[in-house]
Amino acid sequence: MAYKINSEQCDACGTCFDTCPSEAIVKGEPHYSIDKEKCIDCAACESACPKQAIAPEA
Repeated sequence: MAYKINSEQCDACGTCFDTCPSEAIVKGEPHYSIDKEKCIDCAACESACPKQAIAPEA
């Protein structure tokens, strides 16, 4: 199951981008997103996000 970034909570701080071991985080304006094809479900981004904007996709 891939993870998803809540665009309303994301402030594009870059913490998740720097943490992702599979380079699944995609920089964007005004927020980041996660490439589902590259996501390895490690939850590193979820743990790193200071805004708690990342969660498993339902």
